[in-house]
Amino acid sequence: MDASSLKIIKARAITPQGILDNATVVVKDGKIASVGVDDLYETATIIDAVGKYLSPGFIDIHVHGGGGHDFMDNTIEAYLEIAKLHASYGTTAFTPTTLSCEHEELLKTLALYEEAEPLNADGARFIGMHIEGPYFSMEQRGAQDPRFIRKADAAEYTDVLNKSKIITRWSAAPEVEGAIELGCYLTERGILPSIAHTNAVYDDVVTAYEVGYTHMTHFYSCMSGVTRKNAFRYAGVVESGYLLDGMTVEIIADGRHLPPSLLKLVYKIKGADKIALVTDAMRAAGMPPGESVLGRLTDGLKVIVEDDVAKLPDRSAFAGSVATTIQLVKNMVTLAEVPLTDAIKMMTATPAKIAGVADKMGTLEVGKYADMVLFDDDINLHTTIIGGKVVHTV
Repeated sequence: MDASSLKIIKARAITPQGILDNATVVVKDGKIASVGVDDLYETATIIDAVGKYLSPGFIDIHVHGGGGHDFMDNTIEAYLEIAKLHASYGTTAFTPTTLSCEHEELLKTLALYEEAEPLNADGARFIGMHIEGPYFSMEQRGAQDPRFIRKADAAEYTDVLNKSKIITRWSAAPEVEGAIELGCYLTERGILPSIAHTNAVYDDVVTAYEVGYTHMTHFYSCMSGVTRKNAFRYAGVVESGYLLDGMTVEIIADGRHLPPSLLKLVYKIKGADKIALVTDAMRAAGMPPGESVLGRLTDGLKVIVEDDVAKLPDRSAFAGSVATTIQLVKNMVTLAEVPLTDAIKMMTATPAKIAGVADKMGTLEVGKYADMVLFDDDINLHTTIIGGKVVHTV
C-alpha cells in the first residue's frame, strides 16, 4: 500500500480532545496531514473504518522479546521478528530491553540494534534501548540472573555509554552502591534513570528522584513495600511512587502480574498522565503455551508458560510476561474499569512523554507520524499502520 498518501474515513478517532465520530484522517508522506471531517487532499488509498476506533499507535517502552525471539539472542533476525510480532498486536513503536548480562554481551546487543534499525521495514519502530540491570538488589532480582547482579561500576557504564548512542533509559536499584552516581551521569547525558528490582526505602527513593530517577520500572514487581527495621516501619518503593507526585510508573497490565484491585489502585492514585502500560514481554509472547526460555537461548532461564504468564519451572513465581499491547488496553477497560480514552493515553501519549518522543508520536495530531491502529468495540485489533503504511490487518 502506498505510504505517501492515505485517507481513513468513517472512524471514531481518539484525539487529545476526546473521541471524534465519523472522522477523516489524512496522511501525506508518512505523517498526519489532517484530523477531522474535511477532505483536504486527494489521496491514493482510502481505508473505510466503518465506525471502528482509530487510535494513535501503541507505544511499548519495555519489551524483551516475542515470537520465539529475545533481544539477548544477539541476532538481527531477533530484532526484526520481535518488531513484526508486536506490530501484529498494535505496537507501532517500542523500546528493546536487555537483561542483566556480561559486559561484552551487552555491547553486542546494543551494536545489533544499530544494524537492525535500518532493516526494520515492517515492524514497530525502535525508539531507543532500555538497559535493565545489572545494578540491582539481589533480594529483588526476580528472574534476573544472579550471576550478573553487581554494584554500579563507573568504568563499566561509562564504557557502554561512550560506545552506544541509542540508550534512552537505564533501570537500576537506587540503594545499590554507585547507583546515585549512575543516575547523575545518566541525567547529564539526557538518559532516563529508572528505579527497578529494588529493596529501597522512602529516603533512598527521594535521593534518587532528586538526581533524575523519575520513573519506576514494572511498578509493584520486584520492589519493596512497607518494611520493618528494629520495630519501626518504613515506606518502601511502592509507597514512594505514590507519594512523589512527579514520579511516573509503568505497569504490566496482563491481569496476572497485578490483579484488578491493584490496577484500579494505581490508576486511582497516579492517573493516566503518570502511568505507562508495558508488556515486559519475553520471547514466548505470541507463541503457544509450554516451555520457553527467558533471556539467551544458550544459557537463559528455563520457564513454563501457562495461564497467560511465564512462570519458574516450580511455579513458585512469575518469570516474565507474554502480554501484547492490545491486551493491555482491553484489560484496563474490562478489569480495571478505566475509560477507554484513559486506557489509550496510558498506551500512547504517556509512554511517548516518558520516552521523550512525544513531539513525534503518541497522539493523533497534525505533523506527527502516521502511526495508528484500528480496533472494534470489543477492543479486538483490526489494522496496524506505521508511517502511513499498513503493516498488519485482520
